[in-house]
Amino acid sequence: GGATLVDPQSVYFSHDTKIGCDVIVEPQVFFGPGVTIADGATIRAFSHLEGASIASGAVVGPYARLRPGAEIGPKARVGNFVEVKNAVVDAGAKLNHLSYIGDAHVGAAANIGAGTITCNYDGFAKHHTEIGAGAFVGSNSALVAPVTIGDGAYVGSGSVITRDVADDALAVARGRQFDRPGWAAEFRKRKAAEKTGK
Repeated sequence: GGATLVDPQSVYFSHDTKIGCDVIVEPQVFFGPGVTIADGATIRAFSHLEGASIASGAVVGPYARLRPGAEIGPKARVGNFVEVKNAVVDAGAKLNHLSYIGDAHVGAAANIGAGTITCNYDGFAKHHTEIGAGAFVGSNSALVAPVTIGDGAYVGSGSVITRDVADDALAVARGRQFDRPGWAAEFRKRKAAEKTGK
């Protein structure tokens, strides 16, 4: 049906894999049970997919992992070293690198920065994270579920978010930076003196 397998011998399909027209599958991709790929999607190299659906025009990978319940919307991007589990990613959303999105909903055109995780498990139960349309989550953020990030909201990089963030609000939850001029030079001098005994 017009699908392109760049290196067919390196791709592994399940018995029920469904691939639409004009799909591109790059080398070393593994399809576990229950994967559906709509027309025009691209699955980049070294990705592992199971129990997932990928809508038209979406790009997954390279080195992405989609676990059961992952629903990737039209023209959404799931990049390298991103894991998605039991989560809906709406149209045009970007999860470009180094993130874990589990038990969540990511709204249309939202941007998830590198290193962002949804902290969905408290040791006893799984909890849901809601990320609104057009939201921007800065790199290295932890979203502690259950929590909602509103439409158009911003989360400052390095934040640990434990409370809901309103639409169009900025949330920053991290220690405040302070600088001590000359401290590093003094520290090295003191440690060198301790080492030599002088």
